[in-house]
Parts: sequence; C-alpha cells; structure tokens
Amino acid sequence: MQSELSPLAHLAIIWCGVFVAIVAARKTKLTPVLYYLAVGAILVNVGVLPEESHAFIRGFAEIGIVLIMFALGFEESTSNFITSIKRSWGIAFFGGIAPFAITYAVADYFWDDTEISLICGLAMTATSVSLAMVSLKEVNLLGSRAASGIMTSAVLEDIASLALVAVIVPMAAGETELGTGEIVWILLQALLFFVAIVIIGTVILPHERIAWLMRIPIIGKLGVKHLFAFGEGQHATLGALTLAALVGVLAHYMGMHPAVGAYMAGLILKEEYFHFLDHPKTNYYENTKRIVDNVAFSWIGPVFFVDLGTKIVFDWDIVVSVIPETIALTVGMLVVQVTSSALSARYTGHFTWSEGMMIGFGMLGRAELAFVVMDIAFVQNPILSQEAFYTLMFTAFFLNVSVPVTIAWWKPYYTGEKRLRSG
Repeated sequence: MQSELSPLAHLAIIWCGVFVAIVAARKTKLTPVLYYLAVGAILVNVGVLPEESHAFIRGFAEIGIVLIMFALGFEESTSNFITSIKRSWGIAFFGGIAPFAITYAVADYFWDDTEISLICGLAMTATSVSLAMVSLKEVNLLGSRAASGIMTSAVLEDIASLALVAVIVPMAAGETELGTGEIVWILLQALLFFVAIVIIGTVILPHERIAWLMRIPIIGKLGVKHLFAFGEGQHATLGALTLAALVGVLAHYMGMHPAVGAYMAGLILKEEYFHFLDHPKTNYYENTKRIVDNVAFSWIGPVFFVDLGTKIVFDWDIVVSVIPETIALTVGMLVVQVTSSALSARYTGHFTWSEGMMIGFGMLGRAELAFVVMDIAFVQNPILSQEAFYTLMFTAFFLNVSVPVTIAWWKPYYTGEKRLRSG
C-alpha cells in the first residue's frame, strides 16, 4: 500500500492523524506531542507510512523543527524573562544539572558509550514549559508564583541545552577522533554565534540604535520596524520568519543546527518592534504570533513529531530489552528532577516548600527540545543506538504523563486545603 502512495498522499494521511491527535489531547488534557508520536508509530507499524520517509516529508519535518523552535523563542517575553532570572537561576542550574547527571549515569551503566551518554543526558535536560503551563491552567494556577518559576527556569534550561547542542552534537557526530584544536574550534564557533546573537539583539535590531551605526548610508536609517512595517504591516510575519531563517542559516554555517538559530531569533524579537503605524485596533505582534503558532503547532510542526514517531518500529525484542533501562531512567528522573528543583527553589529562589514541590512536578515534562535532540542524534546522525532511542522515547512519554497527574495531586497541598501528615 505505502509504495503506491505519493509523498503528498503521505502528507494528507499525516494531517488526518494530527486531527485525531489534537482531539485525543483535548480529551485527556495531555500534550499533543505525545499523540503525534503515537500516530506516527501506529501508522508505520500498520504499514500505512514507510519506515524510510520520503525526502519531501523529511524536508517538511526539517522546516517544522525550525518553526517550532522559533515559535517557542518568540512566545517568550524578553523583559519578563530577564527580570525573573535572579530568582530562578538556581532552579534552572540545579534542576538541569541533576537530570543530566542521572541520565548520563544510567546510560553509561547500560551502554558504556560516552557519546550516547552525553546525548541522552542532553535530551533529558530541557523541560517542557508548554506542558507545565497547560497543566497549571487546568487547575487554575497559571498566574501563580510557581508558574513564574517554572517558566523562567525552563527557558534558562532551554538556552543552556541549546548551547550544549551546539557544542556536543557536532563533536559526537564526528566520524574521527577530535583533537584539542578541533574541540577548541567548535567551542569558539559556538561562542562566536552567541556573541553574534547578542550583537543582533542589542545593536542591530533596536530601532533607536547607537550613533555611529545611524551614520551608515541607507542601512543606518533603517531598523527592524521598517522591515515589519513594510506594506502597512501585512508582511510582518514574512519579516519575522525571514529573520528566523537567516539566523538559522548563520547557526548552520557555524556548525550548529538551524533550530538553535531559530530559537535565538525568536527570543531576541521584542513586542515593541511590532509597534508601528497608527493603527490602534491592529495588534501586529499578536497577529504575527498567532500566525507563527498556527504554522508551527498546527500544520507544519506536527509533521516533525509524526515523522519522528515513524522511527518507533515495534520490534518486540527491542521493546522488551529496554524495560530495565526505561524503569531505571524514569524512576531516576522522577526522584532527581523533583528533588533538585524543589531544593533549589527553596534555597536559591526563596520559594515555599509547597511552591518548590509544584515547580519540581511542573519541570518533569520533556517535549519539543528533547525530541529535536533525538531526531538530530538518531535520524540525522547515527549517534544514538536503537535501544537508547527507544529508552529515551518511552521515558519522555512516562515523564510527560506524570506532569498533569502530579500537579493535580499536589494542588490541594499547594493551596493549603490539605496538609501532609508528619510522623
């Protein structure tokens, strides 16, 4: 059946599956990402989709990665993020180091491969902020102090994880042993990229720029507002996506994945850049954000997750063989993530114990960035073994399911309706 279908037919089937996944996610109040992966796994195992995706679908999925990461960066408020760093840095640091360490230790014990252990640790480091926010919204805690702590900490973790992706993945994907010079060059490229991002965000994009830059002919008189205001704001989304693509290309030429650049492009874009023209009834920022979110999370981005799900071919020998690894990693992550986040929230962010525990439960999820790392390390580069890939996928599934369950369970203790019994 699959050999008779064109790539366009495969895309239509995938989009039908996305509809089913969205309905299932709403009914169960879980992240749609889980169901996108499940749709891909089911369709490939029943023979509807091929195990080896067509180049057209892979290209679509690659665009999806970039759009997802750009949308995630774009939805972050730069000013709110900066003001919350002081209180949440410890949660991000200790809540990121501990999961990385336990994952590395488990992977090293079972597979005894440094590159696999590093990638596994990297995949399990970043937290799914969207899953935590949806779960908190369901229990009417979206505006709580715990929600603010989770949001900022998760963004800090994502940025740190992206920096590690930029450094570790090129090193792990190398076919030959890297010498000191090559490692230094990779680190230097990553550093130069983030320096370039800082320059773009603080010097080039702001409309009111420094004096010497304003004196440059033509370019000095133009700012990012001119780009977004082109055609009376009708092409603001095109301008934003163009910036994402250009920064993604810059990241690619500096040895990193384009998704890293797209995320940073979204992060440095500010709402004030879209305040142009005298149209008080038109919010160009919200219009652009709505379009970007729709493209990233509704019809292009989901193709990436469904395509990744097609890599889960049910070889029962492999599924059974990774049960010990999955149990060890899932239990280790549950204990370490909650404990490290709660302790750091209490002692570095001065949250209460009940808030610290809620933050720990909210940071259990693993979604977009984790799966991007798995795709890069398993689909695009032969770094992860099949056993490691399955273990990470199953562990991410169980961790994501635990987020809404634990948050709902802890809410009465968080609000003071119940108290834990001591002794």
